[in-house]
Amino acid sequence: MDKVSPMMKHYLQTKAENPDCILFYRLGDFYEMFFDDALTVSREMELTLTGKACGMDKRAPMCGVPFHAADSYLNRLVKKGYKVAICEQVEDPKTAKGIVKRDIIRIVTPGTNIDQGSLEESRNNYIMSLVYFDNRTGIAISDVSTGDFYLTEVDRLKSVMDEISKYSPTEIICNDAFMVSGINIEDLRGRLGICLNTLDAHYFDEELAGRTIMDQFKVGSLTGLGISDFPTGIIAAGALLRYLEDMARSDLSNIGHITPYLAYKYMLLDSSTRRNLELTETMRDKSKRGSLLWVLDRTKTAMGARMLRRFIEQPLIDIDEMKARQSAIEALMNNAICRDEIREYLAPVYDLERIMSRISYKTANPRDLLSFRNSISMLPAIKIALEDTKGCAELERLSGEIDVLNDICDLIGSAIVDEPPLAIKDGGIIRDGYNNDIDSYRQAAVNGKEWLARLEEETRQSTGIKNLRIKYSNVFGYAFEVTNSNKDLVPDHFVRKQTLTNCERYTTQELKELEDTILGAKEKLNGLEYELFCDVRDRVEAEMSRIQKTAKAIALLDVYASLSYVAEKEHYVKPLLSENGIINIKEGRHPVIERMMDRTDLFISNDTYLDDNKHMISIITGPNMAGKSTYMRQTALIVLMAQIGSFVPASSAEIGIVDRIFTRVGASDDLGSGQSTFMVEMNEVANILRNASSKSLLILDEIGRGTSTYDGLSIAWAVIEHIANKKLLGAKTLFATHYHELTELEGKIDSVSNYCIAVKEKGDDIVFLRKIIKGGADKSYGIQVAKLAGIPAMVTDRARQICDELAKSDITLKVKEISAQDGPKGRKPKPKHYDAVDLGQMSLFESTTDEDVIEELKSIDISNLTPLDALNTLYKLQNDLKNRWKA
Repeated sequence: MDKVSPMMKHYLQTKAENPDCILFYRLGDFYEMFFDDALTVSREMELTLTGKACGMDKRAPMCGVPFHAADSYLNRLVKKGYKVAICEQVEDPKTAKGIVKRDIIRIVTPGTNIDQGSLEESRNNYIMSLVYFDNRTGIAISDVSTGDFYLTEVDRLKSVMDEISKYSPTEIICNDAFMVSGINIEDLRGRLGICLNTLDAHYFDEELAGRTIMDQFKVGSLTGLGISDFPTGIIAAGALLRYLEDMARSDLSNIGHITPYLAYKYMLLDSSTRRNLELTETMRDKSKRGSLLWVLDRTKTAMGARMLRRFIEQPLIDIDEMKARQSAIEALMNNAICRDEIREYLAPVYDLERIMSRISYKTANPRDLLSFRNSISMLPAIKIALEDTKGCAELERLSGEIDVLNDICDLIGSAIVDEPPLAIKDGGIIRDGYNNDIDSYRQAAVNGKEWLARLEEETRQSTGIKNLRIKYSNVFGYAFEVTNSNKDLVPDHFVRKQTLTNCERYTTQELKELEDTILGAKEKLNGLEYELFCDVRDRVEAEMSRIQKTAKAIALLDVYASLSYVAEKEHYVKPLLSENGIINIKEGRHPVIERMMDRTDLFISNDTYLDDNKHMISIITGPNMAGKSTYMRQTALIVLMAQIGSFVPASSAEIGIVDRIFTRVGASDDLGSGQSTFMVEMNEVANILRNASSKSLLILDEIGRGTSTYDGLSIAWAVIEHIANKKLLGAKTLFATHYHELTELEGKIDSVSNYCIAVKEKGDDIVFLRKIIKGGADKSYGIQVAKLAGIPAMVTDRARQICDELAKSDITLKVKEISAQDGPKGRKPKPKHYDAVDLGQMSLFESTTDEDVIEELKSIDISNLTPLDALNTLYKLQNDLKNRWKA
């Protein structure tokens, strides 16, 4: 350490204080990285690795990036999960004595990045704090870029995963106990791509957490914040606030409100359901197009787009809140002219929430303030337009929360020029007339050009040097430039300043005084403009609470206008919301597929009726590709849309509120954790049966298809029995299956009804009618579907022959035999256990029956059999009998 240069000594000291960060160390016009940081950054960013002499025996590995382009490199590193510390020059190099003072101004992590270029406009960038104590987990969530801050706590690890799925944070901080709580940490880091780090124990001190929260929200006790019932959540929130302060290296003025919530106050959607229903992205390519969000999002602002996403990810279960949203959407539909006018006014509104965060963190530039002014200038017109919707309590409430912010609009308009530069220290920001000193300095700078021109002409006349010019350079300042051919005419009072190839440059006392006046005015002008810009920025920040409240109201209005517009355009209806457990959908349509088809008259609509009694479970049979999965997903999406307050694609709908929607649709191997397709399927079914309630909606598709026929049928049968038993579960269920034998349960279990997809046969071909009808299908049409898919005719013909042979051992008879038995203690019967033998394991060329064995015995000439022949014959007959299917 004694050998290194002073600069490198400071670098090493700063790095030691931030060992988990890549250090961007400002040197002149570059941010430079050294040693291991240089190796990492050069590899990840594909930069040239070089070296720097710093007093050590060997040159230090080094790479660097230009400071004006640093954000792009920083954002790429952060997206890869790295933490980056910015060590900036904190004093003017011109006035510094010795080494320029440097310090860490902020640390950027995946969850604390507020750079506009790195964030997706339509989604929040959440960071989550998890604290595990005594089998309870405190949860705090924040989006630093918008100022949102939430708090809750749960008592089950499954609920923790539900909250992680809901918010999809880019970063999680936690205590050591959480790492050994039983959560799959590698799954969070690997499959979900979350940056997860533990913090030191002092972050989770209970007393310190409470003080941190009270200091942040400027209250004398936690009771007034409504969070006293969340003791573990308070610790999580305090730890998160301290972490954010450490990263930002400044106060968190944009986080001015904490919102506690109970996890069960929203419809719970696990990760499988979110994925299967394609709520915000498609399963295939993770794109927005093809998702429910894509259908409903006609928002005009980034704030509205984020709020709509939250609506979809967190459906309500409070019927009054749903009805309030419905009323706003209906009022805007009834006044479409007003709605379209509001949407037009919303279009120019920038992201007020994220601009305010940049203002709070002192990173907002003049153009940000101008965008902010242009946005809030729309507020008066929006508020006037809302007057036409009087009579709707929800819209009246929003109108009351919209502050037109005229004072802030006037402040920015009077201070900032119409076309400001991006740089905040190079002048040209403040409008003429805003400040007298600015005007004076600016006048001096403008007049300086005239003064220089006049001096140049006067000197040219007095010296007789006709091509004399006044030139300027950053190093030497102003000078008279004289060509070499005229050097003899230079007066004695000219002082040589610079020698060039074809000319000489001189100064005089008069030119030097003029130079001091002009350059001094320019320097003072730039400095004063920067000070005044910062003052305006701080005055806007002081109105943070007013602005954030208005921004939330504007976002919500944008969502209502979007849902109203979509409802009108796509012919959606207002659903009747109830708590009677009935789901009655008439002519329901799949919102995404209908939109993809782009014509409502092409989509085949279907009815759905479920209740808590006679129609609790619908068993749906029919061939592949006929539309079973589409129908079930459509029902789930219509229920979810109703519970976010939206209108729904149907001719009419009554929606009984559900607390959860579970889906088990398709599965694939999870080789990373060593789980087969069937194991993944069974895990999902287990999760549903353990966590669903009588108020849940279950969407189950092809349960038991991953194992042998008898095992799969037995599992599917038992699952239906379990769901149908109100003492055990009793949940509304759509159950699609290819096991036609399950249709025997209608009439055996009171709450089970059979439905199937209508199919029209034309010889060996079929036509899918996409219509759900009462009754069960008696075959799957698998061979016809294979033919439609292009399987060669010789294969499908052979398959038909094999199918005919297998039909002789149809297990339907055995199922009927089982269903006719009396179940124990009045419960419906369950199928017997069968060995894991599939029909495919039977002989495909012959089917042995009792008669076959008897006939073979009759034909044996026992008197002519040798002992060996007799033994072989007996062995064959015994094998034939063993290979037969037996109940």
